[in-house]
Amino acid sequence: MELRSVEELMDLLYACRHQRALRTAALLRRSRPADKELQVAGLVHGIEELLGPADGAAHAVRHLLGERVYRLVRGDGTPADDDALRLRQADEESRTAGFDAGVLEDWRTVLELVAARNSRLGAVD
Repeated sequence: MELRSVEELMDLLYACRHQRALRTAALLRRSRPADKELQVAGLVHGIEELLGPADGAAHAVRHLLGERVYRLVRGDGTPADDDALRLRQADEESRTAGFDAGVLEDWRTVLELVAARNSRLGAVD
């Protein structure tokens, strides 16, 4: 499956139990506020429960959100990769974190921004 729009991605995210994904993304927003791609990777890696292993989720978002998000969701980082490490730490912390991470709709604009940026970069390539 390949997602072609933010709307399709939002539908999948709503179908998942997204509270943990929201907490992961919120934790990444706190630690790296300017890194939207890392935050989005934290939000979307949870769709693997609908699409199969992380590789299925990664391939689904690759065209829409770009190579970096794809690599992060797929888990291609080396142990020394700071972004992959931050994502894993935020995911682990989200399991026990007890704070209100907001609602999924709060992330629509960030998803649209990353998708638009990826679309422009793809047009240049």
